[in-house]
Amino acid sequence: MIHPCDPQRCESAGCTATLCVGAGLPSNDEIFERSTRAIPGGVNSSIRAFRSVGGRPYVVAGASGAHITDVEGRRYIDLVQSYGAVILGHAHPAVTQAVSAAAVDGTSYGAPTPREMKLAEAIRERVPSCERVRFMNSGTEATSTAVRLARGYTGRDRVVIFHGNFHGATDALLAAGGSGVATLGLPGTAGVPAGAVGETMVVPYNVVPQLDEAVAAVIVEPVAANMGVVEPVPGFLEGLRAECDRVGAVLIFDEVISGFRLGPGGAQERYGVKPDLTTFGKVIGGGLPIGAVGGHQAIMETLSPLGPVFHAGTLAGNPIATAAGLAALNLLEPEVYTELEQRASELSSLLDDACSSAGVSAHFPRVGTLVGAYFGDGGPVRNFDDATTTDEAAYARFFHAMLNEGVAMAPGAYEALFVGLGHDDSVMTELASAAQRAAVTAAQA
Repeated sequence: MIHPCDPQRCESAGCTATLCVGAGLPSNDEIFERSTRAIPGGVNSSIRAFRSVGGRPYVVAGASGAHITDVEGRRYIDLVQSYGAVILGHAHPAVTQAVSAAAVDGTSYGAPTPREMKLAEAIRERVPSCERVRFMNSGTEATSTAVRLARGYTGRDRVVIFHGNFHGATDALLAAGGSGVATLGLPGTAGVPAGAVGETMVVPYNVVPQLDEAVAAVIVEPVAANMGVVEPVPGFLEGLRAECDRVGAVLIFDEVISGFRLGPGGAQERYGVKPDLTTFGKVIGGGLPIGAVGGHQAIMETLSPLGPVFHAGTLAGNPIATAAGLAALNLLEPEVYTELEQRASELSSLLDDACSSAGVSAHFPRVGTLVGAYFGDGGPVRNFDDATTTDEAAYARFFHAMLNEGVAMAPGAYEALFVGLGHDDSVMTELASAAQRAAVTAAQA
């Protein structure tokens, strides 16, 4: 049994052991401290612990539209949006109704369902390179499966990744760059043996590497969104396509963030470059856990049960996540992306204006609906080395100043900022005022 924090307060608020909305709970700090006694670091994803910005995290009790509310009842304008997964805004009625309807039919069957068929068809219709689609439970699982599939299809082992791109917490892709310009990777974290990354080559982003016939796959974030937001320079994606074609390697686009965020066809539609395989997550689950790999029929049918590359998952394509994903994709018409781009442009401008007027050196680059944040006097950011010139301490000061003004940003200097449909005119006006005050506070800190 989950022990309630305060039986009387919880009961009076309609909060039960299985449905906890924060009512009757003591405070953010007390809940976080209690969490540390049951969860390593008190969090289930490392960045949530606020280690890179300092302080203790807020604990979310609920969310609606552009806002989240913590257990103390404080409301924030949310620029995290579940790291881009919640594109329609929190608790969008179309998504919540779809989830409720699906749950009545059961939560998991271990058998095929109509909803997974329909979501696969929806992806295939919007992303022409995805002739076949296979679902799984996370973006990490999707990238891991895509790499395994490329290796199985080509009969080769080597994988090329780009420094500063993040492809999930799978050993072979948690590689750090070595001392050379293009070197075999080194373990990027404790617990990853050297052998796991022994066939992973790490190269600079926005530079086309010269490949050889040992390379099975090149995997890339077509728009890098895990070192701020970095746009591909002209010719980069086209060059990767040509180089992969030259040596017979598989080109994988990691569109876990950019897929259905930059437009119906993602980054590959925006830049006119078709990969062989694409990984998805976030938006295609409507805020629920999901991942997918899509690609050319010949490669995809190398997966079991048709081919020798094994993949399975008890909850893969589960009816709750696919229902939420279908509801989200069905609302993502072209005019929605036009509105989201306008909101992202407004966000970038108001943050630029606030920092500039307060004398805080910062810039907020935008690619479509994605906004980045870089602090300090560095120039244009084109790769990971450029990104690391950001002033992390300055970001932390601005982060906490914004939080005190009721605006939640990602607790890390290398994350993207996200807007959703919930960020309407009134929210953006409130956000602009909050940013002006926060920038003044950060400048004085």
